[in-house]
Amino acid sequence: MSVEAPFRTQVTVTGMTCHHCVMSVTEEIREIDGVGAVDVSLDSGSVTVLADREIAQHEIAAAVAEAGYGLAD
Repeated sequence: MSVEAPFRTQVTVTGMTCHHCVMSVTEEIREIDGVGAVDVSLDSGSVTVLADREIAQHEIAAAVAEAGYGLAD
């Protein structure tokens, strides 16, 4: 991931089991206004979001839910 962005947010997504899951989560988070890059690790469920503004966790949670997954507590 080589996008320069001043804001970095990390969350953990639960329920992902395959590459399609990663693609779905990535696609939904990229639709959030201001997001420049998304890096999803299937093994750990870790998601790093780089953006040009601060992205609220509820925005990420809504995008992840749209993809059919949830955030870890």
